Amino acid sequence: MAHQIIHCDELSDPAGVFVQATRVPAGSDVIHVSGLTSRNKDGSTYAPHDVKKQTRHILGNLKKILAEAGATLEDVAKVTVYITNMDDFKAIHEIRAEYFTTTKPASAMVEVSRLVHDDMVIEIEAIAYVQAK
Repeated sequence: MAHQIIHCDELSDPAGVFVQATRVPAGSDVIHVSGLTSRNKDGSTYAPHDVKKQTRHILGNLKKILAEAGATLEDVAKVTVYITNMDDFKAIHEIRAEYFTTTKPASAMVEVSRLVHDDMVIEIEAIAYVQAK
């Protein structure tokens, strides 16, 4: 189920792997995914301080959570990304491009002073949707 991409030619194109806005079809079931950090199943940090590995790990876990809800990354309408260093913007988007290959979500990226553990450098939350049952 594809969301509609909204693009205003009067604005600059997005600087990363996202779109200006999305419209979700009426009657869709909305899935709110809590902020995901780079945690192993035992709670330890996966790839401490490595933004590329952490991003890949988080997006892989996002795919798993969405699958539980009958959704895919194609169904993600919006992500919010919290990072500890805005200099990682390009590296993060290199990894995002591997996962959001067809349909890109709307996005916000915010630099924060720290995350739940000092060795975590990125957190991603998502809003997705599927056709209502």
